[in-house]
Amino acid sequence: MTQWLELTIDAPAGQLDLITAQLGAHGITDIIIQDEADFLQFLEDHQAYWDYVDEDLRTAMAGISRVIFYLEDTPVGQRQLTVLREALFWSIAVRQVQEEDWAENWKQYFRPMPVGERLLIVPRWETVDPGDRAPLYIDPGLLFGTGSHPTTKLCLAAIERLVESGQQVLDLGAGSGILSIAALLLGAGHATACDIDPKAPDVIRENAAQNDLDERHITPLVGDVLAEGALRRRIDQEQYDLILANIVADVIIVLSDVAALWLAPGGHFVVSGIIDGREGEVEAALRAGRFVIRERHEAGGWHCFVCKLGKEC
Repeated sequence: MTQWLELTIDAPAGQLDLITAQLGAHGITDIIIQDEADFLQFLEDHQAYWDYVDEDLRTAMAGISRVIFYLEDTPVGQRQLTVLREALFWSIAVRQVQEEDWAENWKQYFRPMPVGERLLIVPRWETVDPGDRAPLYIDPGLLFGTGSHPTTKLCLAAIERLVESGQQVLDLGAGSGILSIAALLLGAGHATACDIDPKAPDVIRENAAQNDLDERHITPLVGDVLAEGALRRRIDQEQYDLILANIVADVIIVLSDVAALWLAPGGHFVVSGIIDGREGEVEAALRAGRFVIRERHEAGGWHCFVCKLGKEC
């Protein structure tokens, strides 16, 4: 197994271009750049997709201006490191690392996980006896959610309580499709799973196939349901017995204005992904959208509301 040297150069902000140019002059072109300015710009450009940023991550990035690259831990690599140390103005921190099959190694941390009273989330490579639970097979390596986050668990528990045979489900911000698949395994008739990420439909199809579901049961769609266009027109044509929105507070607030158009009589609107401190704003928006909050649940600083249209609690 190949051994590698992980080399890190920390430098004052503004010198990254000079560092990368000097490394390039010595044949080092495959590099990783970590920079606080880029990190903050990323947060600014994508602020619609989250309610908060982990303060530990923000602190870790404070003042960072760093270049990371790798050399093989061989005599040739060691000689190249010596040349770089003599040629560059900046000190180079060195750490030995071992090439590993990360795609396989991380699987040890994901095990079958019971959720609520009826579901068992199972990584697709595991063979288990689910007992009296409904197994939901998913590939955590595919992206977007494995069921372990508190917001997803809250939604799954709500689906258990609410889903009925043959219901039509609309899953907004579907990600991996885990909520849609859970609803179908528990008796729903069809799920429409929407996400803005263009990779999501393929992920959803693969996870659905792992659970013996196909597009007769689940329809993955990509796009922004809040924008005018073909996707919005398609959603507007139907009514749904169960609408799921495990997103963030800012998006739920906007959805509160339109979700009533899509909800079938007697249906439920389940919203989650609401961090502590934002629940009041979300509740006010839901009430303005003619929703009544019938259930409130909280876990790990996250909130989930189960809503219906009407006036009585």
